[in-house]
Amino acid sequence: MDTIQSPATHSLATGAARAHLRRLAAGTLMPGFTGIAVPVWILEAYDAGLAAVCLYGTNVASPVQLRELCAGLRAHSPNTLIAVDEEGGDVTRLHYLTGSTQPGNAVLGRLDDVELTAASASAIGHELAGLGINLNLAPDADVNSAPDNPVIGVRSFGAEPGLVARHTAAWIRGLEDAGVASCAKHFPGHGDTTTDSHLALPRVTADAATLDARELVPFRALVAARGATVMTSHILVEALDPDHPATFSPRILQDLLRRDMGFEGVIITDALDMAGASAQTGIPEAAVRALIAGADLLCLGSETEPALFEQTITAIADAVGDGRLPMERLADAVARTQALSSRFPAAGAAEIQEAAIRGQLGLPGQPQHAGVPAEPKALDGERIAEAFEVSEAAERWLAREEPVAIVQVETGSNFAVGRVPWGPAATTSAVVREGEVPDGARVAVVGRGLDAEHPLWTVFARLRAEGHAVIAVECGWPRGGADIVTYGASLTVSQALTALLNGTAKA
Repeated sequence: MDTIQSPATHSLATGAARAHLRRLAAGTLMPGFTGIAVPVWILEAYDAGLAAVCLYGTNVASPVQLRELCAGLRAHSPNTLIAVDEEGGDVTRLHYLTGSTQPGNAVLGRLDDVELTAASASAIGHELAGLGINLNLAPDADVNSAPDNPVIGVRSFGAEPGLVARHTAAWIRGLEDAGVASCAKHFPGHGDTTTDSHLALPRVTADAATLDARELVPFRALVAARGATVMTSHILVEALDPDHPATFSPRILQDLLRRDMGFEGVIITDALDMAGASAQTGIPEAAVRALIAGADLLCLGSETEPALFEQTITAIADAVGDGRLPMERLADAVARTQALSSRFPAAGAAEIQEAAIRGQLGLPGQPQHAGVPAEPKALDGERIAEAFEVSEAAERWLAREEPVAIVQVETGSNFAVGRVPWGPAATTSAVVREGEVPDGARVAVVGRGLDAEHPLWTVFARLRAEGHAVIAVECGWPRGGADIVTYGASLTVSQALTALLNGTAKA
């Protein structure tokens, strides 16, 4: 005889099922948050099943504050994923206030020593592990085939697929050997774009053969290296799926990446607050579409508010209830994300504090967790300078004996970089305004993204007209015309540049 549920019993059962479904939905989300302290709603979200959080530069006020923030997150949720964009080079979050102590991908690609690349990634990994951060949204595995790419550029190892592939694999090895999960990005390749997906939806028009021989080569290296995660891109790749951006394309995520390429790790979306993802639909619907397509962990963006977080959970739960999102797909995403946190256990709050104490007292060693070996030494400035492109005109300028003046022309940055100090102005050297250049000085005018319309060229022309010996320095990806190209603007690259210009380092 069938049991007939009372309305109250049915309501309780339905409520329990709904609560379980919402907990699963939370287990696919990775919000950011505003401020330099953990907000209460994040702690409540952890209690409700939240999978991860992502830290951004605006969450950093000082090294001590960042350490305390991470320790607080770990104390409340020891097994959570704490993520960050710490690519090294121009894109840094830990060193948002000063600039990165690592040279960045383009410099490493120019040096083309995979052991140096692995060592740079290992150094980043050790720093992250010491804070209890166990997921790094790096490396950038894009082949930068468009010189005027507004968002990739020096974040890429280079324009040659084989080079990018071997350095992607080395970077993954160095980071993951330090106990931190990697995330190769931006699948299936953001290098052949001239639109920033933060602002609009880029289109890639290359044919399938070109994509296979260029864009996909580094991601095959990711699969071979058994990298932990991959990040999707909000780009429309016409040859692969003319109707859906990669983040929302089952053809690209399930058929190509999972089935054809054999990737078994976690698929993470690029931030869903970007215009390329959600300008037309809003973030909650973008989250549903990404899960349906095959994504596992959804990056919501840097300034997630509790209302948006709740709306996204509701949208996911409703999509399961409506049959748009299969329960099996949602459960698979949660299981993959949980397996990732188990594969990369992080330092606990006590170990983070131990690391802080040892650092404050000047004691050697790392907290003992995850079998992390000793941290490698940083790359020295003269080795970094070997990656610079130096013209004959610049070599003649460097050989002159007049006093040196450096003028840095302020240049905006893309959303991925943010407002990080860059160039000689970020170092301890004196940088002067154009009107303060001494008579008789030779001048290096420094900028980045030096297209034909860049204001640097006006400054350059005026100083040359005044009789100065002038060179132009590009602190980004070369676009033509610069006398020195550094392929990056991080603190350590800028220090190497400053030493070169001042004659205290070899060309």
